[in-house]
Amino acid sequence: MRFSLWPNLSQPWTELVAEVSHVEATGWDGVYVADHFMGDGERAGGNVSSMFEATAALAGLAASTERVRLGSLVFGVTYRHPAVLANWAATVDHISGGRLLLGLGAGWQLNEHEQYGIDLGPPGERVDRFVEALDVITGLLGEPVTDVAGRHYAVTAAVAEPKPVQTPLPILIGGTGDRMMGVVARYADEWNMWALPARFAERSAVLDARCEAVGRDPATIARSCQALWFVTDDAEAAARRVARASPLPAVGGSVEQLVDAVGAWAAVGVDEVIIPDFTLGSGAQRVELLDLVAEEIAPAFR
Repeated sequence: MRFSLWPNLSQPWTELVAEVSHVEATGWDGVYVADHFMGDGERAGGNVSSMFEATAALAGLAASTERVRLGSLVFGVTYRHPAVLANWAATVDHISGGRLLLGLGAGWQLNEHEQYGIDLGPPGERVDRFVEALDVITGLLGEPVTDVAGRHYAVTAAVAEPKPVQTPLPILIGGTGDRMMGVVARYADEWNMWALPARFAERSAVLDARCEAVGRDPATIARSCQALWFVTDDAEAAARRVARASPLPAVGGSVEQLVDAVGAWAAVGVDEVIIPDFTLGSGAQRVELLDLVAEEIAPAFR
């Protein structure tokens, strides 16, 4: 099983780079960043949290790291034109020496669309647009010339050079709905969702069925998930924190309890656990908890 970090893009850049450098030096497998411009629910004119832009952040991390895989959770195609995103992805794959995992999604966060005047659209339309975007992206990244004549995107005799280092460039898709599972089955190298084991197992079974329907071996799609982590030997405090995290999935407790939690994910087919740093504190406390994961939890699943 792989263990990867999801660092918060709201922290100062120097602290972000130091955190990523530390996990690279201590054996973590990957680093993912979120693609949002503000927190969910933050209103125009209110107190808005600072947040670095994801494409620039990944380019910077590609240049400042040497080993870890770098990915996005996940780029929203509603505000990133697929042809532009494909060219960006090829460039950053070269900067990183072939370590980019291109994470993509149909878009969901209402407030950033409203504030920036970007149409989000109803769920069905988002999936339609997403499929067209995937056709544009996979075409430009893998084919000499691409033509897509869709309702949302039209590219004609389009070229994108250079191609990425990785051929094909791996694509991660984040999603949970039944129709999105069909899209994952057709296009993804990796599938991702927020989930505890029971929910993950149920959605994973749907993905298996969608793969079989299109003639694809389900084992060819890697599977990752994330939840908030609360590391403490105080069982009552862990239970309170996990309960307060709802509706986001969360795990908490001692090292032994967290090993059990990861084991439950492994038992339902999770290949990669992604750990957000949002609940791990800062400074020395965060470094201590990151090292605890690397030294006392991850080895049980290597």
